[in-house]
Amino acid sequence: MKNTRLIGILLVCMAFTCTVPLASAESLEKTDFEKESFAKTVDFYDYVRTYANLHDIQTPEGFEKWHANMYMTYVNKSGMQLLYAGLEEVTTDESAYLRIPMQSFIMHYKTNEQKRDVILASTFLMLMAFNETASSTKFVASPDTTDLLYASFSLGFDLSDLGKTLPVLNSKTEVIPLASSHDGLEWTWGMKYTNLTALWWRTWIDPTNPHFDNSWPLALTVYDELTFTYNLKIDPFAGTAVLQENHVIGRMRHLFVGLIPFAWVYYNSTGNYGMLGRKLGDDTIYNYIDENELMMSIINFQTSIMADHETYSETLSGQSVEESEFTVSDSSVATFADDGEKISQTDFGAKQTYKLYDYVADPDEKTFTVHESTARTAEIQGFAGNGGLFAYHIGLMKFLPLVVVHMYPALFQKAFSTISDMSKANYFYILAYPEYNGFRIEHDPTLTAYIAAESTNPTGAGGLILLILAVAVIAAVVAVVMLVRRPKRP
Repeated sequence: MKNTRLIGILLVCMAFTCTVPLASAESLEKTDFEKESFAKTVDFYDYVRTYANLHDIQTPEGFEKWHANMYMTYVNKSGMQLLYAGLEEVTTDESAYLRIPMQSFIMHYKTNEQKRDVILASTFLMLMAFNETASSTKFVASPDTTDLLYASFSLGFDLSDLGKTLPVLNSKTEVIPLASSHDGLEWTWGMKYTNLTALWWRTWIDPTNPHFDNSWPLALTVYDELTFTYNLKIDPFAGTAVLQENHVIGRMRHLFVGLIPFAWVYYNSTGNYGMLGRKLGDDTIYNYIDENELMMSIINFQTSIMADHETYSETLSGQSVEESEFTVSDSSVATFADDGEKISQTDFGAKQTYKLYDYVADPDEKTFTVHESTARTAEIQGFAGNGGLFAYHIGLMKFLPLVVVHMYPALFQKAFSTISDMSKANYFYILAYPEYNGFRIEHDPTLTAYIAAESTNPTGAGGLILLILAVAVIAAVVAVVMLVRRPKRP
């Protein structure tokens, strides 16, 4: 029943969409994974159909009409492979499309100490707005089970036909091209969603009863942008691959509050308006967010697997985070093999502050103030048990592990049954921004993977110096020997 209601609401929204052709897509080939890098837009459902046909796997009814354009980048350097996938758009037939901001990456590498293979995956799940109940909140400035929570489920509909009095709500996607340093040890790439439309659903994350109010969304919002940029730095001698992920949540420009799509009030930076466009008052969208004490947060989760070992995650003080909640704002969460070898670490204290651009004080958004973010782990079932809310995410994520067959085939089966199942995540974590007001936010946490270190690197600067010294020493020894052995003159 829940899924039926949600689909009904989505169909109401889709009724306002226009036909938008998918961008041209390339095919994903096995030989791509033998290269040092690639960047291409792939119709991932085409890839899935090809794989299913080759392996006699049954696909859902009507699947031949589905398309999912994903911007994929790949780095294969110093024994580490990283595949990134950012969703551009999804179509389920010839007329309707969705633009859901989904971001995932999968890493394969050998551990530093025991040289064992690891598959690590991380996924951005959603934005979540929240109102904190100060008298009973469990975690200050972070969404928890005692707060009013609103899942900001971005769908990217084109709602421009709702009426002339309303803004054009047509989201777009821009890719940030893959680029590297000359030595191939530093890489950057990303994706930007602009004019992004999102529905807000009242949500509960109690692990004993996770659910959402799927009768009608409480609000519809439009963000200037939602941007993800990634910076990967590989240090083959230290045995680390550090991935810094920068989040930019653009300012909120439009807000529809009420019974959407039947009775609502529209807020923007000039005031608030009725359904027919008549101005009702001077309270702006930023006044509304401030008066309702709304804050913003990001929900991510991370999973790791090994062939013959299980993995677990804990805080620096040794507290397990898999089924527990801990504040880690100035700390980190490390993941280990079951025999104690560290395989990765996510650092939140490395960049605890975020930038906030006050649009009212500075409409050009050239200046910013700095505030402290909060980070904490969350009980997995509180989100994983809310499957109806993430139906589209799950529908796409379950196919993503198919790429592991080209990255490291020995872990393909385990990856396929684990990575796509949110309930099997090592941990969920929440990044929250208590100072918000609907303004632009910039923030960047970091992930460190501990890869097998190289003992020498003849092509690097250190290796070159050692080689020159070695040659010099050998030349000196040869010179001395020749001098000693040279016949004396009578």
